[in-house]
Amino acid sequence: MNPLVSIIIPTYNRAHLISETLDSILAQTYINWECIIVDDGSVDDTKLVLQKYLDSDIRFQYYIRPENMRKGPNSCRNYGFRKSKGEFINWFDSDDILFKNSLELRIKNFNSNSDVVVGKCEIFDSFMGIKIAENTILSFGNIIKDYFVGNITYYVSGPIWRRSFLEKQKELFDEKIRYLDDWDFNLRMIYQKPNIKFLDIPVFKYRSHTNSLSKQIEYSNIEEFKSECLARNKQLKLLSKVLIKNTQIRTFIITRHKVFLKEALIKKDISSFCFFWRLIMVKIRFGKLI
Repeated sequence: MNPLVSIIIPTYNRAHLISETLDSILAQTYINWECIIVDDGSVDDTKLVLQKYLDSDIRFQYYIRPENMRKGPNSCRNYGFRKSKGEFINWFDSDDILFKNSLELRIKNFNSNSDVVVGKCEIFDSFMGIKIAENTILSFGNIIKDYFVGNITYYVSGPIWRRSFLEKQKELFDEKIRYLDDWDFNLRMIYQKPNIKFLDIPVFKYRSHTNSLSKQIEYSNIEEFKSECLARNKQLKLLSKVLIKNTQIRTFIITRHKVFLKEALIKKDISSFCFFWRLIMVKIRFGKLI
């Protein structure tokens, strides 16, 4: 059997990059897919670039995020999920690139009990055209702890999820979170104890460039810190008391807060309220600030 895979892509002003992403989807050895592109209100030539794909292949679908939904990639992902029909879901970003056998490799590794198959990511420098690194996806201890502190990461594009597992969740992507969105989503899915199959091989390329989301975060600190406040404190509420007592998690959280406080004092800007609020939360939860 060749079940339908829905590839769901939010996009915003990626006219200069999205063709390479869509070409990598067209090149897949696994052909039973649909690609749902949800535009977050692009003001460049994204729609014009997409039109040739829409005209030439009915597997591509294009939607614009409804105005009554909050702006951001998470709203687009949730909307795309509602429009999708696939038995399997591959969230994807509009500047990532699939390896040719990516879908086939992951679908073949599903068994009747698998909820998700996770492949690795090859991080490359788009300016130099060279590979920089690969992410780590295998945990040999506590998977929640390792994901929380960054010992492992799946990104948003590495897993293919079984639709029936996702449909059981109360919430998919939190539309209030714009940064750390994949971190928040993946952690909440891990809490549900899915049956995970890991592939120790890259299945997609992650672009490191000045317009990538991670770089945008570096240059828009207020938005980053607000979103990280929301995402991390949300996760703290969800984690069990036993896990919060984990020394590595405690050290990680406190260190992050100290970094944010230093940043606030140096910059003396409005974002400092977020740092101080976080420090108060640390004191409440851990009984100390350092």
